[in-house]
Amino acid sequence: MADPSSWHSQNMSDKSAVIDLGELENEQDIDAASEPDPKSKKSFGDDMRQRLTGNVTEMLWNSGKTQAKKAWSLYGNIDILRPYFDVEPHEVRQRLLFSLLPQKPSDQKQRVPRELYGPLMVVFTMIALLLFQMKTAEHKVEEGTLMGTAFGVCFTYWIGGAVFVWVLSYISNVHIALLQIMSMMGYGLFGPCIVLFLSTIIHTSHDHLFFYSLWAIFGGLSSLRMISIILSRTQGKSQRLLVCGVLAALHLLFLIYLHFAYHQIVEELSEVFDSKPVAQQPQAKLEDISATKVTESVKSVVEHAQNIVKRAVNDTLGNTRLGTNNTHAVKA
Repeated sequence: MADPSSWHSQNMSDKSAVIDLGELENEQDIDAASEPDPKSKKSFGDDMRQRLTGNVTEMLWNSGKTQAKKAWSLYGNIDILRPYFDVEPHEVRQRLLFSLLPQKPSDQKQRVPRELYGPLMVVFTMIALLLFQMKTAEHKVEEGTLMGTAFGVCFTYWIGGAVFVWVLSYISNVHIALLQIMSMMGYGLFGPCIVLFLSTIIHTSHDHLFFYSLWAIFGGLSSLRMISIILSRTQGKSQRLLVCGVLAALHLLFLIYLHFAYHQIVEELSEVFDSKPVAQQPQAKLEDISATKVTESVKSVVEHAQNIVKRAVNDTLGNTRLGTNNTHAVKA
């Protein structure tokens, strides 16, 4: 007869075996459920791509929209500059004339308009005159063009000089704004424009006295006008001397630079005014003398060669005649 304890232990082992198999099946089901499906992976990647494309298109749309709004509001930005260019023609003409009429310095501040239309037109006029000088002088630019050089020179003086004078006046406690300095120096170029035009059209070949006289008259008047404005807005004496000296030197030296850097003496006009021979005639005579010497030497060489050829031909003819005579004598 079987032992009941052994039978009981066998039943318990069967039950535990059955329970273990069920647990294993449940764990396999859970692992299979937890593993991602490849189709779900593909759908997740497509979803991310769609979201990225949607975000990128939205960003591009927003940036284009903002740029369109800025372009549409450009008229409003132009309105900011309108007060500086809103001026009547008679006011510009009056300010051009007053730029050559210096006033006596006084305790009252001289009025300087915050206007840029007139100075800009004066700068464009100087650019045109400088181009005319360059073409007359046959000036050549290695890099760039004549137009770019003229624009660079004139605008560098106007804007760069105005900024330099403004910094100096700020240090020296001069009560003047940057726009007022730009307007003052722009209208101050009216005198140099007259000097450049007259010195280009009318110029003597022997000296620069005509240019220096125009430089002293028109350049000096425009410099005195700007100096009177600075004096009326400065309190200290040393500050006055510093700012006025720098401004006058900058203005007058720039005019000298424009004249001697891009100017050429017009000899046809100088002959009309001076009625003197041009200084290049002795060079022409020397060239003529050298040319005649060369032609004479060439002629002599050609004649000598012709003589040599003639002698050689005669010698050959003589030798042939002697040979024929000798052959006849032998035959006889």
